[in-house]
Amino acid sequence: MPPGGDPGTAGGLAARVAAVTGAPPRRVQPAGGQHRWQHCRVTLATGEQAFAKVAATGLDGVFEAEAAGLRWLADAGAVPVPRVLGAGPGALVVSWVDGEPASPAAAERFGRDLARLHAAGAGSFGAPWAGFIASLPLPNEPGGSWPQWYAAFRLLPFARRAVDAGALGPDGARLVEEVAGRLTALAGPAEPPARLHGDCWSGNVLWSGGRGVLIDPAAHGGHRESDLAMLALFGAPYLDRILAAYHEVAPLAEGWRQRVPLHQLHPLLVHACLFGAGYAGPVLHTARAALAAGG
Repeated sequence: MPPGGDPGTAGGLAARVAAVTGAPPRRVQPAGGQHRWQHCRVTLATGEQAFAKVAATGLDGVFEAEAAGLRWLADAGAVPVPRVLGAGPGALVVSWVDGEPASPAAAERFGRDLARLHAAGAGSFGAPWAGFIASLPLPNEPGGSWPQWYAAFRLLPFARRAVDAGALGPDGARLVEEVAGRLTALAGPAEPPARLHGDCWSGNVLWSGGRGVLIDPAAHGGHRESDLAMLALFGAPYLDRILAAYHEVAPLAEGWRQRVPLHQLHPLLVHACLFGAGYAGPVLHTARAALAAGG
């Protein structure tokens, strides 16, 4: 168990927060949870409001990877992200973000900000830290062209994991393997590594101060169309405004709309691994759509 006592008690939660921030908080309020950790609203010793994830056991680098991703995204100075106030095996503490409803103007600014974030780039596809998406390990080994990298570190490992979990059958696995084998033809024009959020679904965009704020990243160097496809997967508010504003700053390559299923295939495989066979149908449908787009 990481230092800080039993997270099932108020004192244990406070101790975990103190272990990564350096001082006991004034108050810790449980606020639900997901995966293998609990969410809390925290009043720090300084009086600052914060958000914390607190785990019952050590998570082998999940919180440290998220902290590294937040700092790397912040370095671009493009899209606002919470400040990391402390991170360790037992807890992650970040600055609090006051939410508000999305608006057309905020969506347009987010589109422009996201284009600048992607343009900040990355040294290679992947990242210099071990990655996670939700509670799942996310291979971040660098190298190769994007089609080679996406096949080796995003599609095939998660297809195998989904098969092993009983969430994806042989037909689905074969379709994903076919997509992976044809990626060079399906991927469109080559692009340099973009600085990606990596799990950019609508729930990971908070609206605050007239801007979109990114939370919960699985950050890495990747293809910029992946973040945009993820926004579309579960329906971001004012998506048409986001995309139009993005395109004004950084026009997308011809055929990008037809490549959306290709980029949605990995997050759907992740959902199959996390939530089971209910995602097998969407994986098959999306793999077939990705193949059809390639002619």
